[in-house]
Amino acid sequence: MRIDKYLWSTRYFKTRSLATQACKKGHVKVNEQVVKPSREVYPTDKIELRKEQINFVLIVNDLPQSRVGAKLVDIYRTDITPKEAFEARELLKYSKDYYRKKGTGRPTKKDRRDIDDFYENPEDDL
Repeated sequence: MRIDKYLWSTRYFKTRSLATQACKKGHVKVNEQVVKPSREVYPTDKIELRKEQINFVLIVNDLPQSRVGAKLVDIYRTDITPKEAFEARELLKYSKDYYRKKGTGRPTKKDRRDIDDFYENPEDDL
């Protein structure tokens, strides 16, 4: 089975074309080698995948016939991604909050609507 089809069928990507793009950009490695989307995958292969700033590490257990349900994904792969990768993602969320504090900078859409409502009906708010 092709690597892009395998990643799509095990639900790492929503569409097969997204899996193909990830392979073309070099985000997918099989047995520590960057691969093209047409690379064949076999059981016991080790896949390294970079998605959403997380480096997933998978071992292929079996090849599905087509896209499988979320509950059945564990039959076809073993996820050995280190927990530190997910913790780094949590730290990234906090760093984004650092740059834009609530109430600073340009108003959001909701802020703008609240300001417009305040100026249109000043006697109602008193």
